[in-house]
Amino acid sequence: MKVLQVIPNLHMGGAEIMCEALTMELMKKGIDAKIISLYECDTPLTKRLLSAGAEIIFLDKKVGVDLSIVKKLRKIFKQERPDVVHSHLNAQKYVMVAARKMGIPNLVHTVHSVAEKELGVADRFLAKRFYKKKTIIPVALSEQIQKTIVDVYGVPFVSVPIVSNGVDLSKCMFKKDYAIGSTIEVLHIGRFSQEKNHKGLIDAFKLFHQVKPHSVLTLIGNGDKFDEIKEYVDENGLEDVVRFLGLQTEVHRYIHDADIFVLPSHYEGIPMTLIEAMGTGVPIIATAVGGVPDMLTNGESALLTAVDSQDVADAMLKLANSAELRERLGKNALAQSVAFSSEEMARRYIAIYQGEYK
Repeated sequence: MKVLQVIPNLHMGGAEIMCEALTMELMKKGIDAKIISLYECDTPLTKRLLSAGAEIIFLDKKVGVDLSIVKKLRKIFKQERPDVVHSHLNAQKYVMVAARKMGIPNLVHTVHSVAEKELGVADRFLAKRFYKKKTIIPVALSEQIQKTIVDVYGVPFVSVPIVSNGVDLSKCMFKKDYAIGSTIEVLHIGRFSQEKNHKGLIDAFKLFHQVKPHSVLTLIGNGDKFDEIKEYVDENGLEDVVRFLGLQTEVHRYIHDADIFVLPSHYEGIPMTLIEAMGTGVPIIATAVGGVPDMLTNGESALLTAVDSQDVADAMLKLANSAELRERLGKNALAQSVAFSSEEMARRYIAIYQGEYK
């Protein structure tokens, strides 16, 4: 079997890391798996993939709509003769157009977020036509995302298989000690973008810090809103207790050392960093959005909150005040993480590639 995954770029985002994890697992299983990146890029992710022997084809896309990509993809499809073309994010529109009448047995697209947020209006209109004709299979990351695909695109539930994102859990560093030292370490990992709600997190941490002054917040990631959030931290007088570490290629030590992991997003799919936090056994606070409630159970394996700074701050206080709660939630999250391994993800995608998902 030959599988081509097509993605806009290979920066350190959730969809990109999922693409890497899936490629690695497919290769382990003897499947000829290659990645097509629309944009030329040199990132920690590309370095990891290339060092593992993966092949990446860069198309040098121009900014904005670039119709030359359709021609380039058609040329690659003709040369490679793939059994499956698997698209991610807004690479989908180029794949759908390029693959027409090419005789590719299977087209698959992973919807990485709630359907109404994943693509723009024009791209959703195009996707709807292909989904209705069953030309391409939309894959949801969770039941919640499956429902949004059905609602937005008007397709039946049976046409939308569910495959959770997965990570290589063997890389996680299991947490064994839930005691808090002299400083309460709060951690967030995510792209600095609107949906990640960094301002809401800063507001929540400010409320928490007023009660627990021996606390620090560590932010890992980069993105368009990095400078804006840094300025917001300064405006709130938190510059001494909020640390910006930028992009980190290996986050497992930071997760292990955290006392509390917080994900306060406005919307989500199946966040890769959340799976890594589960696989570590760190106590988690997350907003109950997108696929998060399908991953974690409020009060059992995490504290799930509204998208509200006071709610998030209250959850931080609750965890900070109870070692028993931290340990119970962390260990239950660890137990649930096995459902989100990269091996299980690959197994499910192979079934879809082979037409067995029904």
